[in-house]
Amino acid sequence: MRWLRRVSQIFFILFFLFLLIRTEDRIAANIVPYLSKFFFQIDPLLSFATLLATWKIPEGILSALLLIILTFILGRFFCGWVCPLGTVHNALSYILKKERWGERRNWLKFQRGKYYLLVFFLLSALFSLQLLGIVDPLSLLYRSIALGINPGFNSFTNSFFDSIYGTGLRPLTGISEPIYSFLKGNILSFKQPVFIQGLFITLLFAGIALLNLYRRRFWCRYLCPLGALLGLFSKASFTRLVVDENCTSCMICTNKCPAEADPNSTESWKKTECYLCWNCVEVCPTGSISFIPSPARSHQGGIIDIKGRRMAISAVAGAATVPFFSFSIESKRANPDLIRPPGALPEEEFLDKCIRCGECMKVCLTNAIHPTFLQAGLEGLWTPYLVMRLAYCEYSCTLCGQVCPTQAIRRLPVNEKQKVKIGLAFISRDRCLPYAEQKECVVCEEHCPTPKKAIWFDEKEVTLMDGSRKIIKQPVVDLNLCIGCGICETKCPVSDRPAIYVQSIGESRSKTNQILLTELPE
Repeated sequence: MRWLRRVSQIFFILFFLFLLIRTEDRIAANIVPYLSKFFFQIDPLLSFATLLATWKIPEGILSALLLIILTFILGRFFCGWVCPLGTVHNALSYILKKERWGERRNWLKFQRGKYYLLVFFLLSALFSLQLLGIVDPLSLLYRSIALGINPGFNSFTNSFFDSIYGTGLRPLTGISEPIYSFLKGNILSFKQPVFIQGLFITLLFAGIALLNLYRRRFWCRYLCPLGALLGLFSKASFTRLVVDENCTSCMICTNKCPAEADPNSTESWKKTECYLCWNCVEVCPTGSISFIPSPARSHQGGIIDIKGRRMAISAVAGAATVPFFSFSIESKRANPDLIRPPGALPEEEFLDKCIRCGECMKVCLTNAIHPTFLQAGLEGLWTPYLVMRLAYCEYSCTLCGQVCPTQAIRRLPVNEKQKVKIGLAFISRDRCLPYAEQKECVVCEEHCPTPKKAIWFDEKEVTLMDGSRKIIKQPVVDLNLCIGCGICETKCPVSDRPAIYVQSIGESRSKTNQILLTELPE
Protein backbone atom coordinates (compact mmCIF):
# COMPACT_ATOMS: atom_id res chain seq x y z
CA MET A 1 0.00 0.00 0.00
CA ARG A 2 2.89 2.38 0.74
CA TRP A 3 4.12 2.01 -2.84
CA LEU A 4 0.62 2.67 -4.14
CA ARG A 5 0.56 5.84 -2.05
CA ARG A 6 3.90 6.91 -3.49
CA VAL A 7 2.61 6.35 -7.03
CA SER A 8 -0.40 8.49 -6.20
CA GLN A 9 1.81 11.26 -4.79
CA ILE A 10 4.07 11.21 -7.85
CA PHE A 11 1.06 11.28 -10.17
CA PHE A 12 -0.53 14.29 -8.49
CA ILE A 13 2.68 16.32 -8.16
CA LEU A 14 3.43 15.70 -11.84
CA PHE A 15 -0.16 16.60 -12.74
CA PHE A 16 0.17 19.80 -10.71
CA LEU A 17 3.42 20.73 -12.49
CA PHE A 18 1.95 19.80 -15.87
CA LEU A 19 -0.98 22.15 -15.36
CA LEU A 20 1.34 24.88 -14.15
CA ILE A 21 3.68 24.56 -17.12
CA ARG A 22 0.84 24.41 -19.62
CA THR A 23 -0.90 27.44 -18.16
CA GLU A 24 0.04 29.64 -21.06
CA ASP A 25 -1.19 30.24 -24.56
CA ARG A 26 1.16 27.93 -26.45
CA ILE A 27 -0.92 27.71 -29.58
CA ALA A 28 -1.61 31.45 -29.88
CA ALA A 29 -5.36 30.87 -29.87
CA ASN A 30 -6.15 32.88 -26.74
CA ILE A 31 -7.31 29.68 -25.04
CA VAL A 32 -5.87 27.73 -22.13
CA PRO A 33 -7.04 24.22 -23.10
CA TYR A 34 -6.25 22.50 -19.78
CA LEU A 35 -7.79 22.03 -16.34
CA SER A 36 -5.76 24.91 -14.98
CA LYS A 37 -8.14 25.48 -12.04
CA PHE A 38 -8.42 21.83 -10.96
CA PHE A 39 -6.43 21.92 -7.72
CA PHE A 40 -7.92 25.22 -6.58
CA GLN A 41 -11.47 24.05 -7.20
CA ILE A 42 -11.09 20.87 -5.13
CA ASP A 43 -9.64 22.90 -2.26
CA PRO A 44 -12.43 23.24 0.38
CA LEU A 45 -10.46 25.83 2.35
CA LEU A 46 -10.45 28.30 -0.55
CA SER A 47 -14.14 27.61 -1.22
CA PHE A 48 -15.05 28.25 2.43
CA ALA A 49 -12.97 31.40 2.58
CA THR A 50 -14.55 32.76 -0.61
CA LEU A 51 -18.01 31.83 0.63
CA LEU A 52 -17.47 33.57 3.97
CA ALA A 53 -15.96 36.68 2.42
CA THR A 54 -18.52 37.17 -0.36
CA TRP A 55 -21.59 35.20 0.76
CA LYS A 56 -21.78 33.86 -2.77
CA ILE A 57 -21.44 30.24 -3.89
CA PRO A 58 -17.94 29.98 -5.41
CA GLU A 59 -17.34 28.34 -8.76
CA GLY A 60 -16.37 24.69 -8.42
CA ILE A 61 -17.71 24.24 -4.89
CA LEU A 62 -19.10 20.82 -5.88
CA SER A 63 -15.53 19.56 -6.34
CA ALA A 64 -14.63 20.85 -2.88
CA LEU A 65 -17.73 19.21 -1.40
CA LEU A 66 -16.72 15.91 -3.00
CA LEU A 67 -13.35 16.09 -1.24
CA ILE A 68 -15.09 16.81 2.06
CA ILE A 69 -17.39 13.80 1.60
CA LEU A 70 -14.42 11.56 0.83
CA THR A 71 -12.66 12.90 3.93
CA PHE A 72 -15.76 12.13 5.99
CA ILE A 73 -15.61 8.55 4.74
CA LEU A 74 -11.89 7.80 4.52
CA GLY A 75 -10.15 10.34 6.72
CA ARG A 76 -7.41 12.84 5.91
CA PHE A 77 -6.17 10.95 2.84
CA PHE A 78 -5.70 14.16 0.79
CA CYS A 79 -2.63 15.15 2.84
CA GLY A 80 -0.92 11.80 2.36
CA TRP A 81 -1.98 10.83 -1.15
CA VAL A 82 -2.83 13.95 -3.16
CA CYS A 83 -1.55 17.28 -1.80
CA PRO A 84 1.40 18.42 -4.00
CA LEU A 85 2.89 20.57 -1.23
CA GLY A 86 2.60 17.62 1.15
CA THR A 87 4.53 15.53 -1.36
CA VAL A 88 7.25 18.17 -1.57
CA HIS A 89 7.57 18.22 2.21
CA ASN A 90 7.50 14.42 2.30
CA ALA A 91 10.43 14.25 -0.10
CA LEU A 92 12.37 16.97 1.71
CA SER A 93 11.74 15.33 5.06
CA TYR A 94 13.09 12.05 3.73
CA ILE A 95 16.23 13.80 2.50
CA LEU A 96 16.83 16.26 5.33
CA LYS A 97 15.72 14.79 8.61
CA LYS A 98 16.02 11.54 10.54
CA GLU A 99 13.86 12.17 13.55
CA ARG A 100 14.57 10.76 16.97
CA TRP A 101 11.80 9.60 19.28
CA GLY A 102 12.96 11.55 22.31
CA GLU A 103 12.83 14.96 20.66
CA ARG A 104 9.47 14.55 18.92
CA ARG A 105 7.45 14.34 22.15
CA ASN A 106 8.35 17.93 22.98
CA TRP A 107 6.61 19.16 19.84
CA LEU A 108 3.26 17.40 20.20
CA LYS A 109 1.58 20.43 21.78
CA PHE A 110 2.34 22.55 18.74
CA GLN A 111 0.10 20.41 16.51
CA ARG A 112 -2.89 22.41 17.70
CA GLY A 113 -1.32 25.55 16.21
CA LYS A 114 -2.78 24.88 12.77
CA TYR A 115 -6.30 24.78 14.21
CA TYR A 116 -5.82 28.18 15.83
CA LEU A 117 -4.53 29.53 12.51
CA LEU A 118 -7.54 28.08 10.72
CA VAL A 119 -9.95 29.82 13.09
CA PHE A 120 -7.99 33.07 12.80
CA PHE A 121 -8.11 33.16 8.99
CA LEU A 122 -11.73 32.00 8.71
CA LEU A 123 -12.89 34.69 11.14
CA SER A 124 -10.90 37.25 9.18
CA ALA A 125 -12.60 36.07 5.99
CA LEU A 126 -15.99 36.31 7.67
CA PHE A 127 -15.28 40.00 8.26
CA SER A 128 -14.15 40.49 4.63
CA LEU A 129 -10.40 40.16 5.13
CA GLN A 130 -9.40 37.45 2.71
CA LEU A 131 -5.87 36.31 3.58
CA LEU A 132 -6.28 32.55 3.36
CA GLY A 133 -4.83 32.49 -0.16
CA ILE A 134 -1.48 33.50 1.30
CA VAL A 135 -1.25 30.40 3.50
CA ASP A 136 -3.35 27.88 1.59
CA PRO A 137 -0.89 25.10 0.61
CA LEU A 138 -1.99 24.84 -3.03
CA SER A 139 -1.96 28.57 -3.59
CA LEU A 140 1.37 28.88 -1.77
CA LEU A 141 3.01 26.18 -3.89
CA TYR A 142 1.66 27.48 -7.20
CA ARG A 143 2.69 31.06 -6.44
CA SER A 144 6.17 30.04 -5.30
CA ILE A 145 6.87 27.93 -8.38
CA ALA A 146 5.24 30.24 -10.95
CA LEU A 147 6.69 33.53 -9.71
CA GLY A 148 9.99 32.42 -8.22
CA ILE A 149 11.27 28.98 -9.10
CA ASN A 150 10.07 28.82 -12.72
CA PRO A 151 11.79 32.08 -13.82
CA GLY A 152 15.00 30.87 -12.18
CA PHE A 153 14.72 27.48 -13.85
CA ASN A 154 14.13 29.12 -17.25
CA SER A 155 17.10 31.44 -16.85
CA PHE A 156 19.45 28.66 -15.72
CA THR A 157 18.37 26.27 -18.46
CA ASN A 158 18.66 28.86 -21.22
CA SER A 159 22.11 29.93 -20.01
CA PHE A 160 23.27 26.33 -19.72
CA PHE A 161 22.32 25.37 -23.27
CA ASP A 162 23.54 28.70 -24.65
CA SER A 163 26.92 27.98 -23.09
CA ILE A 164 27.10 24.57 -24.72
CA TYR A 165 26.07 26.06 -28.06
CA GLY A 166 28.72 28.75 -27.62
CA THR A 167 31.50 26.14 -27.47
CA GLY A 168 30.85 25.29 -31.11
CA LEU A 169 31.73 21.64 -30.50
CA ARG A 170 29.55 19.62 -32.85
CA PRO A 171 29.45 16.40 -30.78
CA LEU A 172 28.16 18.39 -27.83
CA THR A 173 25.69 20.58 -29.71
CA GLY A 174 24.46 17.53 -31.63
CA ILE A 175 23.20 16.15 -28.32
CA SER A 176 22.23 19.35 -26.54
CA GLU A 177 20.24 21.08 -29.28
CA PRO A 178 17.52 18.38 -29.65
CA ILE A 179 17.14 18.34 -25.86
CA TYR A 180 16.91 22.12 -25.77
CA SER A 181 14.35 22.13 -28.59
CA PHE A 182 12.22 19.66 -26.65
CA LEU A 183 12.44 21.78 -23.48
CA LYS A 184 11.59 24.96 -25.39
CA GLY A 185 8.57 23.35 -26.97
CA ASN A 186 7.19 21.62 -23.89
CA ILE A 187 8.52 22.91 -20.57
CA LEU A 188 10.28 26.26 -20.80
CA SER A 189 8.31 29.48 -21.13
CA PHE A 190 8.22 30.96 -24.61
CA LYS A 191 9.68 34.13 -23.13
CA GLN A 192 11.92 34.52 -20.07
CA PRO A 193 9.54 35.47 -17.22
CA VAL A 194 10.54 37.98 -14.56
CA PHE A 195 8.40 38.95 -11.57
CA ILE A 196 8.69 41.70 -9.01
CA GLN A 197 9.27 40.03 -5.61
CA GLY A 198 10.08 36.75 -7.34
CA LEU A 199 13.25 36.31 -5.28
CA PHE A 200 11.46 37.27 -2.04
CA ILE A 201 8.67 34.74 -2.67
CA THR A 202 11.26 32.07 -3.48
CA LEU A 203 13.17 32.74 -0.27
CA LEU A 204 9.97 32.48 1.76
CA PHE A 205 9.24 29.13 0.18
CA ALA A 206 12.81 28.00 0.82
CA GLY A 207 12.39 29.00 4.47
CA ILE A 208 9.23 26.89 4.74
CA ALA A 209 11.03 23.98 3.08
CA LEU A 210 13.98 24.25 5.46
CA LEU A 211 11.66 23.87 8.44
CA ASN A 212 11.79 20.19 7.57
CA LEU A 213 15.29 20.26 9.02
CA TYR A 214 13.71 20.65 12.44
CA ARG A 215 10.62 18.51 12.12
CA ARG A 216 9.40 16.18 9.36
CA ARG A 217 6.58 17.79 7.37
CA PHE A 218 6.76 20.79 9.68
CA TRP A 219 4.26 22.79 7.61
CA CYS A 220 1.73 19.95 7.48
CA ARG A 221 1.97 19.14 11.18
CA TYR A 222 1.90 22.57 12.75
CA LEU A 223 0.87 25.29 10.28
CA CYS A 224 -1.30 24.07 7.40
CA PRO A 225 -4.87 25.45 7.74
CA LEU A 226 -6.15 23.12 5.02
CA GLY A 227 -4.78 20.16 6.97
CA ALA A 228 -6.56 21.45 10.06
CA LEU A 229 -9.85 21.77 8.18
CA LEU A 230 -9.59 18.25 6.77
CA GLY A 231 -8.57 17.00 10.21
CA LEU A 232 -11.82 18.32 11.66
CA PHE A 233 -13.84 16.60 8.92
CA SER A 234 -11.92 13.35 9.37
CA LYS A 235 -12.78 13.12 13.06
CA ALA A 236 -15.96 11.22 12.22
CA SER A 237 -14.51 9.13 9.40
CA PHE A 238 -15.19 5.44 9.00
CA THR A 239 -11.52 4.40 9.09
CA ARG A 240 -10.07 2.89 12.23
CA LEU A 241 -6.53 1.88 13.15
CA VAL A 242 -6.25 -1.37 15.08
CA VAL A 243 -3.19 -2.67 16.95
CA ASP A 244 -3.51 -6.33 17.96
CA GLU A 245 -2.06 -8.29 20.87
CA ASN A 246 1.16 -9.19 19.01
CA CYS A 247 2.47 -5.64 19.36
CA THR A 248 5.81 -5.50 21.23
CA SER A 249 5.70 -1.72 21.82
CA CYS A 250 8.90 -1.27 19.84
CA MET A 251 7.60 2.19 18.78
CA ILE A 252 9.03 1.90 15.24
CA CYS A 253 5.61 2.79 13.87
CA THR A 254 5.47 6.01 15.87
CA ASN A 255 9.00 6.91 14.92
CA LYS A 256 8.19 6.51 11.22
CA CYS A 257 4.87 8.36 11.40
CA PRO A 258 5.25 11.67 9.50
CA ALA A 259 2.13 13.10 11.11
CA GLU A 260 2.80 12.38 14.79
CA ALA A 261 -0.48 10.48 14.87
CA ASP A 262 0.79 8.03 17.52
CA PRO A 263 -0.21 4.76 15.79
CA ASN A 264 1.47 2.60 18.47
CA SER A 265 -1.89 1.72 20.02
CA THR A 266 -5.54 1.83 19.10
CA GLU A 267 -6.26 4.15 22.01
CA SER A 268 -3.51 6.67 21.32
CA TRP A 269 -3.98 6.92 17.53
CA LYS A 270 -4.97 10.48 16.54
CA LYS A 271 -7.42 10.14 13.70
CA THR A 272 -7.45 13.87 12.93
CA GLU A 273 -3.68 13.91 12.39
CA CYS A 274 -3.28 10.70 10.39
CA TYR A 275 -2.44 11.09 6.65
CA LEU A 276 -3.29 7.40 5.98
CA CYS A 277 0.20 7.03 4.54
CA TRP A 278 0.42 3.38 5.66
CA ASN A 279 3.99 3.81 6.96
CA CYS A 280 3.08 2.33 10.34
CA VAL A 281 1.53 -0.76 8.76
CA GLU A 282 4.51 -1.35 6.49
CA VAL A 283 7.24 -0.95 9.13
CA CYS A 284 5.60 -2.95 11.93
CA PRO A 285 7.90 -5.99 12.44
CA THR A 286 5.08 -8.15 13.86
CA GLY A 287 2.34 -7.06 11.44
CA SER A 288 0.21 -5.92 14.33
CA ILE A 289 -1.18 -2.74 12.77
CA SER A 290 -4.03 -2.56 10.29
CA PHE A 291 -6.68 -0.12 9.07
CA ILE A 292 -10.27 -1.32 9.01
CA PRO A 293 -13.60 0.27 8.15
CA SER A 294 -15.58 1.00 11.26
CA PRO A 295 -18.65 2.96 12.36
CA ALA A 296 -17.50 6.46 13.24
CA ARG A 297 -18.58 6.56 16.86
CA SER A 298 -17.20 3.20 17.91
CA HIS A 299 -13.72 4.61 18.33
CA GLN A 300 -12.63 8.03 19.51
CA GLY A 301 -8.85 7.41 19.71
CA GLY A 302 -6.33 10.00 20.75
CA ILE A 303 -7.27 13.62 20.33
CA ILE A 304 -5.51 16.92 19.93
CA ASP A 305 -6.13 18.95 23.04
CA ILE A 306 -7.50 22.13 21.51
CA LYS A 307 -8.01 24.70 24.20
CA GLY A 308 -11.35 26.47 23.98
CA ARG A 309 -9.91 29.66 25.40
CA ARG A 310 -7.17 29.78 22.79
CA MET A 311 -9.66 29.06 20.04
CA ALA A 312 -11.68 32.01 21.29
CA ILE A 313 -8.55 34.18 21.35
CA SER A 314 -7.77 33.14 17.75
CA ALA A 315 -11.31 34.00 16.70
CA VAL A 316 -11.19 37.41 18.40
CA ALA A 317 -7.73 38.08 16.96
CA GLY A 318 -8.99 37.20 13.48
CA ALA A 319 -11.85 39.65 13.79
CA ALA A 320 -9.77 42.34 15.50
CA THR A 321 -7.11 42.22 12.79
CA VAL A 322 -9.53 43.24 10.07
CA PRO A 323 -9.52 47.03 10.62
CA PHE A 324 -5.71 47.13 10.88
CA PHE A 325 -5.29 45.40 7.53
CA SER A 326 -8.17 47.15 5.83
CA PHE A 327 -7.17 50.67 6.79
CA SER A 328 -4.66 52.15 4.38
CA ILE A 329 -4.09 55.23 2.27
CA GLU A 330 -5.52 53.27 -0.66
CA SER A 331 -8.82 52.95 1.22
CA LYS A 332 -9.05 56.75 1.25
CA ARG A 333 -7.91 57.47 -2.29
CA ALA A 334 -7.22 55.19 -5.23
CA ASN A 335 -3.57 54.37 -5.86
CA PRO A 336 -2.67 55.57 -9.39
CA ASP A 337 -0.19 52.70 -9.79
CA LEU A 338 -2.72 50.02 -8.87
CA ILE A 339 -3.83 48.94 -12.35
CA ARG A 340 -5.82 45.71 -12.11
CA PRO A 341 -6.16 43.22 -15.01
CA PRO A 342 -9.12 43.73 -17.38
CA GLY A 343 -12.23 42.07 -15.98
CA ALA A 344 -11.17 42.58 -12.35
CA LEU A 345 -14.12 43.12 -10.03
CA PRO A 346 -14.54 46.36 -8.07
CA GLU A 347 -11.68 46.60 -5.57
CA GLU A 348 -13.49 45.52 -2.42
CA GLU A 349 -15.10 42.52 -4.08
CA PHE A 350 -11.85 41.73 -5.88
CA LEU A 351 -9.93 41.51 -2.59
CA ASP A 352 -12.62 39.26 -1.14
CA LYS A 353 -12.20 36.77 -3.99
CA CYS A 354 -8.53 36.90 -4.99
CA ILE A 355 -6.56 33.97 -3.53
CA ARG A 356 -3.08 35.19 -4.59
CA CYS A 357 -2.38 32.00 -6.51
CA GLY A 358 -0.49 33.77 -9.30
CA GLU A 359 -2.24 31.96 -12.20
CA CYS A 360 -3.06 35.24 -13.95
CA MET A 361 0.58 36.32 -13.64
CA LYS A 362 1.87 33.01 -14.97
CA VAL A 363 -0.43 33.04 -17.99
CA CYS A 364 0.06 36.71 -18.98
CA LEU A 365 1.43 36.80 -22.53
CA THR A 366 3.55 39.89 -22.03
CA ASN A 367 4.61 39.34 -18.40
CA ALA A 368 2.80 42.56 -17.47
CA ILE A 369 1.03 41.23 -14.35
CA HIS A 370 3.02 41.19 -11.12
CA PRO A 371 2.25 40.68 -7.41
CA THR A 372 1.61 43.80 -5.36
CA PHE A 373 3.52 44.58 -2.22
CA LEU A 374 1.81 47.54 -0.51
CA GLN A 375 0.21 49.15 -3.59
CA ALA A 376 -3.17 47.85 -2.39
CA GLY A 377 -2.33 48.03 1.31
CA LEU A 378 -1.53 45.02 3.50
CA GLU A 379 -4.93 43.60 2.66
CA GLY A 380 -3.97 43.33 -0.99
CA LEU A 381 -0.55 41.72 -0.55
CA TRP A 382 0.45 39.62 -3.62
CA THR A 383 -2.71 40.41 -5.56
CA PRO A 384 -2.16 41.05 -9.29
CA TYR A 385 -1.49 44.43 -10.87
CA LEU A 386 -0.02 45.57 -14.17
CA VAL A 387 3.34 47.31 -14.43
CA MET A 388 3.16 49.09 -17.77
CA ARG A 389 6.74 50.27 -17.58
CA LEU A 390 7.75 46.63 -18.02
CA ALA A 391 5.03 45.32 -20.34
CA TYR A 392 1.51 46.01 -21.58
CA CYS A 393 -1.89 44.37 -21.69
CA GLU A 394 -2.27 42.59 -25.04
CA TYR A 395 -5.32 44.02 -26.81
CA SER A 396 -6.88 40.69 -27.86
CA CYS A 397 -5.84 38.56 -24.89
CA THR A 398 -8.33 37.29 -22.26
CA LEU A 399 -6.20 34.59 -20.64
CA CYS A 400 -6.07 36.04 -17.10
CA GLY A 401 -9.85 35.89 -16.86
CA GLN A 402 -9.88 32.33 -18.19
CA VAL A 403 -7.55 30.93 -15.53
CA CYS A 404 -8.73 32.87 -12.46
CA PRO A 405 -10.08 30.11 -10.14
CA THR A 406 -12.43 32.38 -8.18
CA GLN A 407 -13.51 34.77 -10.95
CA ALA A 408 -11.97 37.73 -9.13
CA ILE A 409 -11.02 38.48 -12.73
CA ARG A 410 -14.08 37.86 -14.85
CA ARG A 411 -13.82 35.83 -18.04
CA LEU A 412 -14.65 38.29 -20.82
CA PRO A 413 -15.27 37.77 -24.53
CA VAL A 414 -12.56 39.44 -26.61
CA ASN A 415 -14.83 42.16 -27.99
CA GLU A 416 -16.01 43.07 -24.48
CA LYS A 417 -12.51 43.00 -23.03
CA GLN A 418 -11.30 45.40 -25.73
CA LYS A 419 -13.73 48.00 -24.39
CA VAL A 420 -12.76 47.68 -20.72
CA LYS A 421 -10.74 50.59 -19.40
CA ILE A 422 -8.07 49.58 -16.88
CA GLY A 423 -6.65 53.10 -16.67
CA LEU A 424 -5.82 56.14 -18.78
CA ALA A 425 -2.62 57.33 -20.47
CA PHE A 426 -1.11 60.74 -19.81
CA ILE A 427 1.77 62.53 -21.54
CA SER A 428 4.67 63.97 -19.59
CA ARG A 429 5.47 67.05 -21.65
CA ASP A 430 8.82 67.64 -19.99
CA ARG A 431 10.02 64.28 -21.34
CA CYS A 432 8.01 63.70 -24.55
CA LEU A 433 10.40 64.34 -27.48
CA PRO A 434 8.04 66.46 -29.67
CA TYR A 435 7.29 68.71 -26.66
CA ALA A 436 10.61 68.79 -24.79
CA GLU A 437 13.12 68.35 -27.64
CA GLN A 438 11.06 69.39 -30.65
CA LYS A 439 11.91 66.10 -32.35
CA GLU A 440 9.55 64.00 -34.42
CA CYS A 441 8.28 60.89 -32.65
CA VAL A 442 5.11 58.89 -33.45
CA VAL A 443 5.86 55.66 -31.55
CA CYS A 444 2.94 55.88 -29.11
CA GLU A 445 0.42 56.61 -31.86
CA GLU A 446 1.76 53.83 -34.08
CA HIS A 447 1.33 51.18 -31.36
CA CYS A 448 -2.06 52.32 -30.07
CA PRO A 449 -4.31 49.26 -30.73
CA THR A 450 -7.81 50.78 -30.56
CA PRO A 451 -9.73 50.82 -33.90
CA LYS A 452 -9.87 54.61 -33.77
CA LYS A 453 -6.51 55.71 -32.39
CA ALA A 454 -6.67 57.04 -28.85
CA ILE A 455 -3.60 59.17 -29.59
CA TRP A 456 -3.83 61.91 -32.18
CA PHE A 457 -1.46 64.69 -33.25
CA ASP A 458 -1.74 68.41 -32.78
CA GLU A 459 0.48 70.13 -35.34
CA LYS A 460 2.30 73.10 -33.82
CA GLU A 461 4.78 75.52 -35.33
CA VAL A 462 7.84 75.80 -33.09
CA THR A 463 11.05 77.83 -33.14
CA LEU A 464 14.30 75.84 -33.20
CA MET A 465 17.60 76.83 -31.59
CA ASP A 466 18.93 78.31 -34.86
CA GLY A 467 15.84 80.52 -35.16
CA SER A 468 14.18 78.56 -37.96
CA ARG A 469 10.53 77.51 -37.79
CA LYS A 470 9.23 73.95 -38.00
CA ILE A 471 5.90 72.14 -37.83
CA ILE A 472 5.97 69.45 -35.11
CA LYS A 473 3.33 66.76 -34.48
CA GLN A 474 2.67 66.73 -30.75
CA PRO A 475 0.75 63.68 -29.41
CA VAL A 476 -2.48 64.14 -27.48
CA VAL A 477 -4.41 61.37 -25.68
CA ASP A 478 -8.16 61.12 -26.27
CA LEU A 479 -9.34 59.98 -22.84
CA ASN A 480 -12.65 58.76 -24.26
CA LEU A 481 -10.89 56.30 -26.57
CA CYS A 482 -7.95 55.29 -24.36
CA ILE A 483 -8.39 51.95 -22.54
CA GLY A 484 -5.13 52.12 -20.59
CA CYS A 485 -3.56 49.04 -22.18
CA GLY A 486 -0.15 50.63 -21.64
CA ILE A 487 1.52 49.67 -24.91
CA CYS A 488 2.34 53.35 -25.47
CA GLU A 489 4.19 53.44 -22.14
CA THR A 490 6.02 50.17 -22.78
CA LYS A 491 7.14 51.16 -26.29
CA CYS A 492 8.04 54.78 -25.49
CA PRO A 493 11.64 55.44 -26.65
CA VAL A 494 12.30 57.41 -23.46
CA SER A 495 13.17 54.17 -21.77
CA ASP A 496 13.94 54.74 -18.10
CA ARG A 497 10.88 56.79 -17.15
CA PRO A 498 8.61 56.88 -20.20
CA ALA A 499 7.22 60.17 -21.47
CA ILE A 500 3.73 58.65 -21.58
CA TYR A 501 2.39 56.70 -18.65
CA VAL A 502 -0.78 54.94 -17.55
CA GLN A 503 -2.54 55.43 -14.26
CA SER A 504 -5.56 53.67 -12.81
CA ILE A 505 -7.92 56.64 -13.01
CA GLY A 506 -10.83 56.11 -15.38
CA GLU A 507 -10.95 52.33 -14.82
CA SER A 508 -14.28 50.81 -15.80
CA ARG A 509 -14.67 48.81 -12.58
CA SER A 510 -14.74 51.88 -10.33
CA LYS A 511 -17.39 54.57 -10.03
CA THR A 512 -15.20 56.86 -7.93
CA ASN A 513 -11.75 56.59 -9.49
CA GLN A 514 -12.69 58.93 -12.33
CA ILE A 515 -11.75 62.36 -13.65
CA LEU A 516 -14.41 64.44 -11.99
CA LEU A 517 -14.18 67.72 -13.88
CA THR A 518 -14.42 66.34 -17.38
CA GLU A 519 -16.98 64.36 -19.25
CA LEU A 520 -16.63 60.78 -18.10
CA PRO A 521 -15.41 58.22 -20.63
CA GLU A 522 -17.94 55.58 -21.53
